[in-house]
Amino acid sequence: VQARAIPHLLKRENVLGIAGTGSGKTLALLIPAVELLYKKKFSSHNGTGVVVICQTRELAMQTHAAAKDLLKYHTQTFGLVMDGAARRGEAERLVKGVNLLIATPGRLLDHLQNTKGFIYKNLKCLIVDEADRILDENFEEQMKQIIKLLPKEKIKKIKNGEKITILVRNTALFSATQTTKVEDIAHLLFKSIPVYINVDDGRSKSTVEGLQLGCCVVPSARRFILLYSFLKRNLSKKVMVFFSSCCSVKYHLELLRHLHVDCFDIHGKQNQQKRTSTFSDFCEAEKGILLCTDVAARGLDIPAVDWIVQYDPPDDPKEFIHRVDRTARGENANGNALLFLIPEELQFLQFLKAAKVPLKEYAFDEKKLTKVQSQLEGVVAKNYYLNMSAKEAYRSYILAYNSHSMKEIFNVHKLDLQAVATSFCFSCPPKINLAPNSSRSKSRKKSRKN
Repeated sequence: VQARAIPHLLKRENVLGIAGTGSGKTLALLIPAVELLYKKKFSSHNGTGVVVICQTRELAMQTHAAAKDLLKYHTQTFGLVMDGAARRGEAERLVKGVNLLIATPGRLLDHLQNTKGFIYKNLKCLIVDEADRILDENFEEQMKQIIKLLPKEKIKKIKNGEKITILVRNTALFSATQTTKVEDIAHLLFKSIPVYINVDDGRSKSTVEGLQLGCCVVPSARRFILLYSFLKRNLSKKVMVFFSSCCSVKYHLELLRHLHVDCFDIHGKQNQQKRTSTFSDFCEAEKGILLCTDVAARGLDIPAVDWIVQYDPPDDPKEFIHRVDRTARGENANGNALLFLIPEELQFLQFLKAAKVPLKEYAFDEKKLTKVQSQLEGVVAKNYYLNMSAKEAYRSYILAYNSHSMKEIFNVHKLDLQAVATSFCFSCPPKINLAPNSSRSKSRKKSRKN
């Protein structure tokens, strides 16, 4: 992606790029940005010359770290503004002048509207990373307002009696997938036809080389026991486990700790300081287990991950790809991915095949599972706080299933609720409210995107 995108961005052309996670697009975006600021001799009194919009705080922090390395020997200033951080300190830095600004959409809009002395009239380049996810996170209205406030892409002037069009700023939009949502935001951002770059054209499969993909079909009641047995055998490895909800992450963290398996956890309900410190600790660790929601799945560069375990199924095949691309990142890297499916979900494999995701099916061997089910049911029944956490996780799992986009496969009415309850260490299913208009259901649909 760097070889194809950088020349166009250096010429300040508009670029629409499709490149999967782990392809190196962060540097493809930042190198031309730094070169632009250097050539234009930007200094703090010029204000902001380049804005990079990232859809999550973690991705914004990682992009900021990369910018820091690139600007190490330059005089141009750089900064980060994001939801959850101290706004006052951000505003003070913006007033002093930030040449390269990395931002999340909500906080950027806040500063554009409310921070007096924030100079952005000299903006030369707007970069939007993970554009498809920005719309997934319902930032579309914020993006529209941001575009209205920023300097226009083109202006028309009269020179020697003729009207001429001058490109004031160029725009780079990058996405991991080509979807109608990307097309929608492209229409919003580009006033002229951009250069189209798709580095995935011609690939025989959608996942990276060096990645071994596997699937295990397991009865619903035995899902957690299989996960626990797998993690026990891989304590010396670096493992990421994906869940469909924040509540599931919190519960399984507590449950595994009862079994003396320490884990890291990242999810959307944590405050920014907690997410940042956990992300940093897991990156630096040589081994460890990270329980997470999809907040960790896109754009983040976590080194040397040995296994990606998809305990709860992704919403579509593209989400599968984004999750597993956390491993086998970089040249000659290797990694493994394991997808848990219950027998009722087998049709999902056909969708993965159509999306060029080949999977090897692993046999489920009951004899190799650790015999702790009755012990865990006793612990959950007796421990009030763990029991409450288990109920919330169980409820969130059912609601996530109920809001799944592929209802012909993930049909909540076909679930064996007794078996599902067993996987959450209950002897019988707790009562839950599945009303689609309930406040809890609305909250659930919002939290599944975190």
